[in-house]
Amino acid sequence: MTSTELRPDLAPAAWRGAVGWEQRDDAVRVWRLLPDRIDRAFAPDLVEKAREAAGVRADVVTAADTLHLDLELGIEIDRPTRVDVLVDDELAHRVDVEIGRSRLDLPLPAGEHRVQVWLPQVGRTWLRSVALDGAAEPAPAASTSWVAYGSSITQCSAAAGPSQTWPAIVARTLGWDLTCLGFGGQCHLDPLAAHTIEALPADVISLCLGINVQGGATLSGRTFAPLVADLLDRVRDSHPDATVVVVSPITSPPREQTPNEVGLTLQAMRDILADVVAGTDDDRLHLVDGPSVIGPDDAHLLPDDLHPDETGYRLMGERLAAVLGRLHEPVRA
Repeated sequence: MTSTELRPDLAPAAWRGAVGWEQRDDAVRVWRLLPDRIDRAFAPDLVEKAREAAGVRADVVTAADTLHLDLELGIEIDRPTRVDVLVDDELAHRVDVEIGRSRLDLPLPAGEHRVQVWLPQVGRTWLRSVALDGAAEPAPAASTSWVAYGSSITQCSAAAGPSQTWPAIVARTLGWDLTCLGFGGQCHLDPLAAHTIEALPADVISLCLGINVQGGATLSGRTFAPLVADLLDRVRDSHPDATVVVVSPITSPPREQTPNEVGLTLQAMRDILADVVAGTDDDRLHLVDGPSVIGPDDAHLLPDDLHPDETGYRLMGERLAAVLGRLHEPVRA
């Protein structure tokens, strides 16, 4: 029987959603920022999040009957770390992976199918082997490439599984090729994030901005608007034909009208983003008001008054699939 090794350093065409990979002995781990620029980040927490595999998946067509995974998780976190295996876009296996090394043998249905292996969206995942008992070819490429930049609300650590984050739901619903640049606590308009977006192919770019800046008080009313404007200019210069969507912060009841250390409320962040977008003469740039995605009536889906739960992320995916699909439609027509 033919055995096919899909580890990304051996079969890179089988993998989607990674910006790069690093190798250690006989294992590899993802980068979601440009590896050759990582020493210019000067933000250790951002670098750590860039090593987590949100949105990264193998995507192949195969008639194999078994999938073999050899993974190593390198750090303990306070939530489940899961691998999702989809067969023809339906969940076939969802496996909780423990800290340390795990070897998994997962059966696949008979016949030829599209098989996706979604890596955990949180935690340090080293891949030692991803193998199939049978031949495999990379799945056909999607016609629309999408880069999604944001915070923990885009990384979605509390989603039911890595294929159920809101970006994954949008990508699967619309048939888009996702690269997720959601970095928990680290969406601060970092130059390295902008360089990465500039370097990636993209037909659609979504920018979920504001919540980390407001929560961390890392930018003021003086600096936030010009840095958003600069990011939008850089995105447009590098992707002149892309649909660009700015999504302002979803509801967070304690932050709506309570100023942070530099005097910015969450509503003030939304107002600034609206002003920046409105002042741009760009008919392919759009603003989505965050509370139209998760608003006051959905506050029960925010167990910590900030992050959605599993149901909340699913709802975000459904709502944003409808909105993003509609906004990109004129470009596709």
